[in-house]
Amino acid sequence: MAEYDNRIVRGTAGYADTMDMGLRAHMLRVYNYMVGALALTGVVAYVVANSPALLGLLYQQTVTASGGVSLAPTILGWVVMLAPIALVFFLSFRVMHMSQAAAQGTFWLYAALTGASLSSILIAYTGASVAMTFFITAATFGTMSLYGYTTKRDLTGMGSFLFMGLIGVLLASLANMFFKSPMMEFVISIIGVLVFVGLTAWDTQKIKNTYYEVGGNVAVAGKAAIMGALSLYLDFLNIFLFMLRFLGDRR
Repeated sequence: MAEYDNRIVRGTAGYADTMDMGLRAHMLRVYNYMVGALALTGVVAYVVANSPALLGLLYQQTVTASGGVSLAPTILGWVVMLAPIALVFFLSFRVMHMSQAAAQGTFWLYAALTGASLSSILIAYTGASVAMTFFITAATFGTMSLYGYTTKRDLTGMGSFLFMGLIGVLLASLANMFFKSPMMEFVISIIGVLVFVGLTAWDTQKIKNTYYEVGGNVAVAGKAAIMGALSLYLDFLNIFLFMLRFLGDRR
């Protein structure tokens, strides 16, 4: 009887070890996807920003009274700016009905189009301030993602509060498009950073919990890794963009 009980204990421990190893591999895959997408976004943004021909396809450049350069999106520029939003919704609703290869291809296409749409920030801000903001964002993101992965506290309840904050930021940003208040923009940027920093921890824990829910279903876990990477990519990108508003040095 004692030997039977020991077998149960060993079997349970073995299953737990297997799940832990699987979780680590799953999280590594998520982070690899995310880092790869960020790298692709950065490369595409750099190439477009440094190619007058490509930049001319996306933006109309005019010289302002102060001697600066103003960029206005062309029709193609608007398509490139709006396409990533459409792809996010497409992946969110269709990923489980797609093959993993198709889901990956859509994810990489999204990252590339986002890079093209963000090429203008390399024109608007100095390279040094962009690099500084990126590294600050990386440190902040890494800290909060580690917290979300290791904490024993259930962050589920925090999600609804953060989404309410996100809606508030979106509405305030739309309103400020008309008011054009520098102080309001600064406040929105601070709140935006706080919201997405919180979402980083929340999304990381959600990715971890999703892995436990799908268990050993390799196909579902592979698609869940892509969606998890997309969530963290969006968190990182929004922290970076909001920080750049008040840390970036405009040309």
